[in-house]
Amino acid sequence: MTTADPEFANAEAREARRARLFTRINAADKWFQVLGLSWLAPVLKAAAGDNPRAQMKEIWRLLAVPLLAICAFLLLWGTLAPRVQTSLGAVPGPAQVWVEAVSLHGDARAKAAKQAKFEAMVDKRNQRYIDAGQPEKVKDVAYTGAPSYYQQIWTSIRTVFFGFLIATAVAVPLGIAAGLSPTANAALNPLIQIFKPVSPLAWLPIVTMIVSAVYATNDGMFSKSFLISAITVTLCSLWPTLINTALGVASIDKDLVNVSKVLKMNTWTKITKLVLPSALPLIFTGLRLSLGVGWMVLIAAEMLAQNPGLGKFVWDEFQNGSSSSLAKIMVAVFTIGIIGFLLDRVMYALQSLFTFTNNR
Repeated sequence: MTTADPEFANAEAREARRARLFTRINAADKWFQVLGLSWLAPVLKAAAGDNPRAQMKEIWRLLAVPLLAICAFLLLWGTLAPRVQTSLGAVPGPAQVWVEAVSLHGDARAKAAKQAKFEAMVDKRNQRYIDAGQPEKVKDVAYTGAPSYYQQIWTSIRTVFFGFLIATAVAVPLGIAAGLSPTANAALNPLIQIFKPVSPLAWLPIVTMIVSAVYATNDGMFSKSFLISAITVTLCSLWPTLINTALGVASIDKDLVNVSKVLKMNTWTKITKLVLPSALPLIFTGLRLSLGVGWMVLIAAEMLAQNPGLGKFVWDEFQNGSSSSLAKIMVAVFTIGIIGFLLDRVMYALQSLFTFTNNR
């Protein structure tokens, strides 16, 4: 009896450790879903010995099937691409696109080193004047070299978030007003139906003329091309947030509305304590849709406005017409798609933090 007691205690301790491990895995699974890594949970559970056969089915569905689909796509692409001839030669396959991606990375590093060398020279020059007691000759000389591929990516991300934030600041208050007031909804609905389907290519000339007339300075905080692209993003991306916000506010439980009347809540308290918490899941759904629309619109806007982002990179390569241009454009296509996915995951992470929704 005494020899069995330690074994029994050890078995209990092992089971307790396994239970704690599975609890941690289940808690982490929520964030795996957010990051698009839902296959990690069954892998960890199988490694921990939790019904490996059942977990293997989940691993097959969540990891193996997507990987096989990607491999099939790459195989089909690599097989068919050389058969399609364009004015720039055959359509590049996966290998050529990868080579250009590596080349763009190397070019970006070289440009970053060149910019750092230039800035160091400027700092050294200014320091000499300071040491010589001639501070009036100190100048902040801007680097005017061509932006690297990574700088163009960063420009596009800054532009889309600037336009998205403006769209959010406009759409959420209007959506709350439309959801709370039938009169406001009747006033806004015709405008939504008219302007929601308008293409960014139609907005762009109007925005360009207005920005050029109003923003006449050349040394302001923002360049004209940046503002034109961002405002075009705003005009095209605010509608999903506005519509979903209005729908979320209008669908609030009537009992909660009646309680607010009984408690004689003022408008601000009603909105912050009742309306927003109840409508938040649908508002975030609208925000995710708006950000996705804004990212798609941005590339076309940058092409025509010549904002130095990914859209301009694609347009410049198309105009360049070199043998590697098509492969570089394909690198940009994959970059745009991956960033779009990551932006959606960021919004879903925020949604998971602030709401109790299971939308994915």
